[in-house]
Order: sequence, then structure tokens, then C-alpha cells
Amino acid sequence: MAPLRVLVLGAGFGGLELSTRLAGDLGDDVRVTLIDKSDAFVFGFSKLDVMFEGRTLDEVRLPYRSIDRPNVEFRQETVLSIDPEKKRVVTDQGSHEADVLVVALGADLDVDATPGLAACGGEFYSPEGAAALTEAVAGFTSGDIVIAVLGGFFKCPPAPYETAFMLHDHLARRQVRDSCTITLVTPMPKPVPISDEVSNAILGLCEQRGITTRHSTWVEHLDDAKRVLRLRDGGTLAFDLLLAVPVHRAPQVVVDSGLTEDDGWIAVDPATLATRFPGVYAVGDVTSAPVPRAGVIAEGEASTVADVLVAQMRGDPAPPPFPGEITCYVEMGDGTIGKVDVNFLSGPAPTAVFTPPSLKGAAEKQEFGAMRRRRWFGLS
Repeated sequence: MAPLRVLVLGAGFGGLELSTRLAGDLGDDVRVTLIDKSDAFVFGFSKLDVMFEGRTLDEVRLPYRSIDRPNVEFRQETVLSIDPEKKRVVTDQGSHEADVLVVALGADLDVDATPGLAACGGEFYSPEGAAALTEAVAGFTSGDIVIAVLGGFFKCPPAPYETAFMLHDHLARRQVRDSCTITLVTPMPKPVPISDEVSNAILGLCEQRGITTRHSTWVEHLDDAKRVLRLRDGGTLAFDLLLAVPVHRAPQVVVDSGLTEDDGWIAVDPATLATRFPGVYAVGDVTSAPVPRAGVIAEGEASTVADVLVAQMRGDPAPPPFPGEITCYVEMGDGTIGKVDVNFLSGPAPTAVFTPPSLKGAAEKQEFGAMRRRRWFGLS
């Protein structure tokens, strides 16, 4: 029997985990082609280390050339078109056809979706954006800092709060915290909408640090000349330094492929991550699965797709559905890390449990990153 040809678009948490699982479980019975336009992977949390801890982009990049796994070929190419019916993909380097196609291209940051953001700057959700803000953050000594979430769906819901905590600690270390205000603005009704207990714990940590939060607040546009955010309710909010989470959207090549639905995202079966096209799956931020957009979610979804494909190849019974269970680590900026353990799909209703910040949590997160560097890249 010929090896199963699997084409994976996107080498983030989902693409890396799926490629690793399939190669490990199926061996010579699979040929995985992993495509990404970038030459390196960056953990999302590393952006905060770049902004606040003095790390450089080169120090946090994990080059894809480090991937050395039999039956996995990484190709740095830009996807130009996707034909989900034929499972055929055209890139800037050629074309690829597969038996199974997995779309893991994530969500793009749409800076132009918020008028004035491009002029104001301040986007910190890409590695390059975070690096560009390093000098401004390091030199800030007094004034109003606003962390603004500009869309209703965004990667890693705890990240804006982590940013606020780490910013507070950064300013306190430099002995300028008393001369600065920190305000977090978000359309989300609370930090973790499924849990009042966890939300209240996070809000309590904000209050302890003098961080103002404004939930259920939408930013309509930004006025660079006056340095204010103009809000949907008619109000304004002044800023001297802006740290913005741009609107997220599916990559245009995915929209053009016909994979997305009216909501702009790829609909999938929550149990298997299958799309409406036979042999085509989607994982991670590009889907409308009823779970948050987060790297660990994409990783779990990829593992489920691997289970499904391995069972099909071996003629085994269908595996259990994607459980929607994750652990999110929340940086505090003082060397401690809290945890949120969330279960979205395995019970009658979503649940979340918060573990207060501790040095033990910091050690667990360090091992979390180290384990994935070993699994995906063979790095120590």
C-alpha cells in the first residue's frame, strides 16, 4: 500500500503537533509535507519576553530547518490557492496534491480593520510588532498606557492580562510605575466568560496592581493626532503608549478557497475537526470550533486529527472526540505564573479552574516550552 500523503498548511502549534504525531505513529506509511511562509516558529508567549524581558527575536525563534524527522518534509512556501475538492494547493514554489489536506494557517492580524491603528502603531501581537515596541516600552517613564483588544475573537484570551501584569512589573522594576497608568480595554464581558470564579481572580490581581479594566468596550477608531481611542459608546480614552491586539480574520487565501462560512471562519466537526470537504480537516485559529483561539487548543485539535487518521489507516474504531481540555499559563511578571485549567467540550457545560500564581507554575510553563522544543524540533 502506498504511503498516505498528508499536506499540512501552517507550521504553528497545530501543524507541528500533527506532523510529529503522524510521523511517529505511522512511520513509513505516511508522507507529510509541512508548508509555512515563515522560516521559524515563535511561541506566542515569547513576544512578551521580547517586549519586557530584553530577549531578541533571534533568541526566541526556532528555525524550521531544525526539524529532522523521517517522512516529514518542511517547505518554506507561501500558499497562493487552495482547492479543497481536489486537495490541491498552489504555492509560490509550485503545486502540491495530497490524500489528506489539513489547514492550520491560523488567523491574520487585520490592522486596517480599525481606522487609525496603522498610523498610531502599537500592534504587539506579531513577533515583529512586539520587537518594534521594545524601545518605546523601555523608554517610557510617565503617562497613560492603554492595552486595547480591538476585535471580539483573538488568540490567547489571557494574553492582554499577562501583558498588563508584565508591564506593571517592568515599570515597577524601573521605579516609574507610580508615574504611569495602565488601562486594559476589551469587548469581552470578563476575562474568562465561562467562569465568574476565574474572572474574579484575574480581576483581583489587576486591582492589586492598580490596573484599570474596561470590559464590554469596543474601540471604533483611533485618533493619532489627539492620541485618543474613540469608543463605540461615544466616549474617548487618551493614551501616550498604545499596545493593541488587532482584529483577527481568516487568511484571504482560505476565504478565497470556499472553505469559510458566513462568519468568516472554517466550520468543522468539533469531534473530528473534519470540514465539509472529504479528506480535508482544519485546526487552530482558522476554525469556528466552539473553543478559544489558542496554541494549546490547536495542538489538542491536531492530536485528535492524528488519532482519526491513524485509526483510518489501521482500520481501528473511531477514536474519542476532541475533549476541548487545556491548561493556560498566565504570566504575572514577578517570576510567578498562574494556571487556568479549562474544559469546553467534555462535560455538560464548560468549566474553568484557576490556580494562583506560584514559582511551581513558572517551572511547569518552562517545562511546557522545553518539551515542545524537544518533540517538534529535537532541541534541548
